[in-house]
Amino acid sequence: MSEKDAAPLRTLIVDDEPLAIERMQVLCAELDGLSVVGTASDGDAALRLTEKLKPDLLLLDMTMPGMDGLSVARELGKRDAPPAVIFVTAHEDFAVEAFDLDAVDYVLKPVATDRLERAIARALARRESREATPETEWLSEFWVPNRSELFRVDVDQVSRIDAERDYVRLHVGESSYLLLQTIAGLEEKLDPEKFIRIHRSTILRRDAIRGLRHEGLGVWCVELEDGEDLRIGRTYLRKVKAMAGR
Repeated sequence: MSEKDAAPLRTLIVDDEPLAIERMQVLCAELDGLSVVGTASDGDAALRLTEKLKPDLLLLDMTMPGMDGLSVARELGKRDAPPAVIFVTAHEDFAVEAFDLDAVDYVLKPVATDRLERAIARALARRESREATPETEWLSEFWVPNRSELFRVDVDQVSRIDAERDYVRLHVGESSYLLLQTIAGLEEKLDPEKFIRIHRSTILRRDAIRGLRHEGLGVWCVELEDGEDLRIGRTYLRKVKAMAGR
């Protein structure tokens, strides 16, 4: 189904400032891809109306008295089939937390029509992707924070993942991106048919591995397609050798 033919996203606007809600309603009226079904002025009301109206999308303010936008998104994440969330905020410093909560996008105020339009297009694309793809227990995409925005990286584009304290670095071609995520937690979400952990600090995409080499004294290395060698941790050696039928 094309974006033009897709049913509009039933949208709930959440903001504690009446003028901000009014401005967002005006912006939404100019866009094809969504239909505003309600507004809420605080986090508690947002949760109640989400339960009642079953919106597809929340345009959610980040900073509100009482329950803030992050808390609302966390609570929604506990529910079955939660709506998509686009954070709308005047603050630049919460993009990492937004990604961690699986937000579709992170839009800065004052919101420009073309910027909101791109965010809505992402929400429509995500819905279409999920409708077209059977549910799977494995991660299929990353939403990577980049300044004040998030952009999508398909999991199949990632060749290597390195641990960096409380973060992981995703290697995608010549680029790399940091995410707030532990490598152990991420390993549980990745399809073991596609990815394998070779070290406490490294996960590799299986088809990036060219071969294994024994260095002597029980030390083994992985040879990558780009010519780089990486040492295999002793804890992971049996699993890596099993991959090669050894």
